[in-house]
Amino acid sequence: MKIALIGASGQAGSRILSELSARGHIVTAIARDPSKVASLPNVTAAHGDIDAPEALAEVLRGHDAIISSVHFSASDPDKLIGAVKASGISRYYVVGGAGSLEIAPGVLLVNTPEFPAIYKAEAQGGVEYLNRLKAENDLDWTFLSPSAAFVPGERTGTFRLGKDRLLTTEKGSSISFEDFAVALVDEIETPAHVRQRFTVGY
Repeated sequence: MKIALIGASGQAGSRILSELSARGHIVTAIARDPSKVASLPNVTAAHGDIDAPEALAEVLRGHDAIISSVHFSASDPDKLIGAVKASGISRYYVVGGAGSLEIAPGVLLVNTPEFPAIYKAEAQGGVEYLNRLKAENDLDWTFLSPSAAFVPGERTGTFRLGKDRLLTTEKGSSISFEDFAVALVDEIETPAHVRQRFTVGY
């Protein structure tokens, strides 16, 4: 597939890029600074800025799918979603956050007293972004939320999938960037959560 990846030089984005390349997908790796994009097979680095949606839409055109891996607190959902829609590409995958996941019916992780204040704005941005996607009629979106601890690690290929509930074990709630990338690319290759959110964890 021909895939556009927005935020290809970030922590999650760089792992997604590596996974896509390893599986033979053709990737346009979009970043504000293309020099920070890893040099990998089938990858073309491109400049793109979510604050310049018209120019970004032009970079996105002609792909089979779009992935965005950007911080919600540093992006304008109107501009980003608008650029995706203007590109004419309907398949849209979003790297989400754990804050929008439930820990009990109707209780979001971000709204618990224990949720770290430093991450609250980002998590609330993710909640709002997910709600915006749910109201979209023109995009076949998928929102993948990581577990609470989203950290560098290993690509094991062994993890669990869930829907709206935070996945936990006796060791807590975690997923590596590498295994998150596996789950996301699996979904791209075999769609099972179109117009849905799902989550991945150990």
